[in-house]
Amino acid sequence: MVDLNGQYRKIRWQVNREIKKVIKSSSFINGPIVKEFQKNLQEYLNVRHVIPCANGTDALQIALMALDLKKGDEIITTNFSFASTIEVILLLGLKPVIVDIDPRTFNIDPSLINNKITERSKVIIPVHLFGQSCRIEEIIEIANKNNLQVIEDNAQALGSQYKFSNSEKQMTGTIGDIGTTSFFPSKNLGCYGDGGAIFTNSDNLAYKMRGIVNHGMYERYYHDEIGVNSRLDSMQAAILNVKLKYLDKYNKSRQQSAHLYNQAFEKVEKIQTPFVESDIDSHVYHQYTLKVPSEFRDSLAEHLSKNNIPFGIYYPLGFHEQKAYKQEFFSDKDFPVTNKIKDQVISLPMHTELSRKQINHITNTIISFFE
Repeated sequence: MVDLNGQYRKIRWQVNREIKKVIKSSSFINGPIVKEFQKNLQEYLNVRHVIPCANGTDALQIALMALDLKKGDEIITTNFSFASTIEVILLLGLKPVIVDIDPRTFNIDPSLINNKITERSKVIIPVHLFGQSCRIEEIIEIANKNNLQVIEDNAQALGSQYKFSNSEKQMTGTIGDIGTTSFFPSKNLGCYGDGGAIFTNSDNLAYKMRGIVNHGMYERYYHDEIGVNSRLDSMQAAILNVKLKYLDKYNKSRQQSAHLYNQAFEKVEKIQTPFVESDIDSHVYHQYTLKVPSEFRDSLAEHLSKNNIPFGIYYPLGFHEQKAYKQEFFSDKDFPVTNKIKDQVISLPMHTELSRKQINHITNTIISFFE
């Protein structure tokens, strides 16, 4: 699904040089390179504050911890995402309120949010799924009208830009009160281990989160907050600092590969290629996810396996069906789109090193299945 080795070979002299610098300095935790990467990412995103942390799941948890929520407060989020989104809500003793999705983009459907708001609602967590910005402008409007805060889960869409109704653009993850991301190796900006970051334009929230990531300390051995140990190590920061320079190029490469996929599948009636809500900058294709009729999806997956073509099914169940996350107030009838989509989606290889030859092989194999 990804070719990290191929990507590394093109930048290895830069990566190796920066890793050697970290080893020579012996500043493995919160070293100067972490602060340098933080500054460079702030400039790239045009956001006031970036708080590096250990992984994307921690980023979401720390964001929620910074908002002084109380047990039982309600957090509204999507029903269709990676586990972290709901996991951190439950870990903190908060109540997840999940919303069905847009059948075209798989992102949370803003038109369904109002019906989920109660006096206990405090936060909306939209996810920019598969690399495409959700309809964040509508979500911000709903949040403002109801005095809610917004945490953007931007783990799959770093570098995506949302186009507002006035045609202005802003990087996803920097629009709500807080944004979070993951630097898991397969992400558009991935390190060679675990890593994450939190974004905000609020000085107060940034100050609080900087303490939380470091055991609640602002001064060594003086603990003012209940915190966690969640720091981005210097090795990973060094790697990310190199790769950040190439992120726009990497995203452009993914968009070009998506275009080739789209062209190949254009006349295949049973295949729906990814819908793009806005202009091309809004989708950075962390995943390239097709929709096919549910009666064909599993047999297509088997066909790909037989031809040694990797694929992914993201995600086989909505949160309302997952054993670990089931809640008595979840009702299957509230999620007709998720219930349908989960049996239709299949993701194809998508990375910066995809060649036209590889794409031709993948698409020809799939087209032959439907002929």
